Amino acid sequence: MKKTSTRLADGRELVYYDLRDDTVRDAVDRRPLERTVTTSEVRRDPLLGDSVAVASHRQGRTYHPPADQCPLCPSDGERLSEIPDSAYDVVVFENRFPSLAGDSGRCEVVCFTSDHDASFAGLSEEQARLVLDAWTDRTSELSHLPSVEQVFCFENRGAEIGVTLGHPHGQIYAYPFTTPRTALMLRSLAAHKDATGGENLFDAVLAEELAGERVVLEGEHWAAFVPYAAHWPYEVHLYPKRRVPDLLGLDEAARTEFPEVYLELLRRFDRIFGEGEPPTPYIAAWHQAPFGQLDEFDGVTRDDFALHLELFTIRRTSGKLKFLAGSESGMNVFINDVPPERAAERLREVAS
Repeated sequence: MKKTSTRLADGRELVYYDLRDDTVRDAVDRRPLERTVTTSEVRRDPLLGDSVAVASHRQGRTYHPPADQCPLCPSDGERLSEIPDSAYDVVVFENRFPSLAGDSGRCEVVCFTSDHDASFAGLSEEQARLVLDAWTDRTSELSHLPSVEQVFCFENRGAEIGVTLGHPHGQIYAYPFTTPRTALMLRSLAAHKDATGGENLFDAVLAEELAGERVVLEGEHWAAFVPYAAHWPYEVHLYPKRRVPDLLGLDEAARTEFPEVYLELLRRFDRIFGEGEPPTPYIAAWHQAPFGQLDEFDGVTRDDFALHLELFTIRRTSGKLKFLAGSESGMNVFINDVPPERAAERLREVAS
């Protein structure tokens, strides 16, 4: 992998990740852009104890442009985009309309391929490995920013999810705090460690799932299963079998096997609702240990946390979506329409 860092016309950082070491990246952003002005602010809810990012400038972000005006495609002649070069393998750049900025963190866009009509599931294993390497490198770089406590790499796919750009891409949020969902896991981890005399909860969950009926896919270094208490109709958790706290902890064997396992999972997601269905909308979310202090979690260290990816769709059956209505949105109590055992069975049925 070759990494080349440059700057866009308004000062934002852009990084090319290339498969070939001899690739030259010297294209200049020729757009007459002024410096980006953001209004991002993080406010803490005194009742719930969580944080909300207020970012009014995002109201003006690009919204479903025609394919020939996509800002994530390479620049072509006088059609100038966010990517100055005429082609790329993987590109990461600072979001022009960030939810978090400055002392409130940072937001980046990850373009998986220059092919506008592709999808992550259609990448080659070599391309998918390059994305993994880019995620890992960005996690390392962002973790050193003084305002960053946790790094979250994720992909939203599909208009049903709320995606406003059709080009295959994901995002990275670098939060200035430990996110509420991660804090819940850390509290459960601490309680289990105390109750069992030191047993790791992630290890126990993975061992139990691998011995059960909800395993979807298993390799030498990775395991994917539908969790016992899945929140979403089709939800898969992907774990490295050797516990590591973040993407930086993966060894070469796990990195090598990841593309094969992950691409197969994504392709199964596209098949679960049958032939002729539109691509399955999904969210793919990496959970990594925070880089900040964990003193409030009673003896838990970063090494106790287990890196894992959660992949889920909001489609519950053909042509129908799972909406977060009263119980889910009002009380955070999910009601799942598909038994996890049946979801796992279906995801095994559609294997390549």
